[in-house]
Amino acid sequence: MSKMKNDSEEESILIQRAKADPEAFGQLYERYVDRIYNYVYYRTGNAADAEDLTARIFERAIKHIGNYKDQGVPFSAWLYRIAHNLVANWHRDRSRRQIVSIDDVSQWVVTDHGPEFATQLMQDKEALLEAIGRLPADRQELLIFKFVEMMSNAEIGAIMGRSEGAIKSLYHRTLLSLREDMVGPDNDSPTKKRSFFTRRFQR
Repeated sequence: MSKMKNDSEEESILIQRAKADPEAFGQLYERYVDRIYNYVYYRTGNAADAEDLTARIFERAIKHIGNYKDQGVPFSAWLYRIAHNLVANWHRDRSRRQIVSIDDVSQWVVTDHGPEFATQLMQDKEALLEAIGRLPADRQELLIFKFVEMMSNAEIGAIMGRSEGAIKSLYHRTLLSLREDMVGPDNDSPTKKRSFFTRRFQR
């Protein structure tokens, strides 16, 4: 707890410095650039576009850092909010369906669900990816925030412009949709997947 408090205080100091001196923003950039790039890459599936968008995200962040206000969530949520909007515009400008690229489920962090969940997730990778690909873009994005970025509902809500309760509800509906997709009557061999998804999603 003390370390988290110290990290928060250190970040607050960095933010105040960045507001007064744009060059001080470099430390915030170094702290978050990899996470923002990974998020953008998951949303675009293209390294060149991810690099270009990441640069634009931080350009916008440094331009508007003076307007930043602490709203009780990490500074990263503010950066992700900028990224969320720019990526949405990127898809819209190209008239593309917003399908999240989740090519490697093995990168998902699922330690809080135990080794059994992680093992079964890897075994069901192909079927899971197909089911995720059928979800609307906002639900795919929610899964990235939950399983890749390990964010809280409050943090995700700040990014997606929804209340914490709305995110919790959307998450629950998303899990139910995945379960129904993977263990529905059209599944030729639902037994193994039902044992996993029923346990996981009915919590």
